[in-house]
Amino acid sequence: QVQLVESGGRLVQAGGSLRLSCAASGGTRSINSMAWFRRTPGKEREFVGGTFWNTRNTQYADSVKGRFTISRENILNTVYLQMDNLKQEDTAVYYCAANTRWRGVRLADADYAYWGQGTQVTVSS
Repeated sequence: QVQLVESGGRLVQAGGSLRLSCAASGGTRSINSMAWFRRTPGKEREFVGGTFWNTRNTQYADSVKGRFTISRENILNTVYLQMDNLKQEDTAVYYCAANTRWRGVRLADADYAYWGQGTQVTVSS
């Protein structure tokens, strides 16, 4: 079992920056990769970006490439999502997820067995 707790979501102006954190605990040795997803009302949960648990390899959705950066602090078992140059369309509930079954960063939310509770990010004009 892996427990995930996100934090850092808040209201921010367009063009601003925000950093989300995801602290993992429990069976972290079983994690292969971690990812961030987001969901807006009426839409499917969308892959934002992900990282291998044991390497620096990352992958991003085209919509956030160049603006969002994922990093890890292994000692703290924490993954971060640095979001720069935020746009109104980035408004969503952001979730972190842990993949313990498949190799690599997975784009489908069904491949992630563990999820955090979500944190709201609202970007105002």
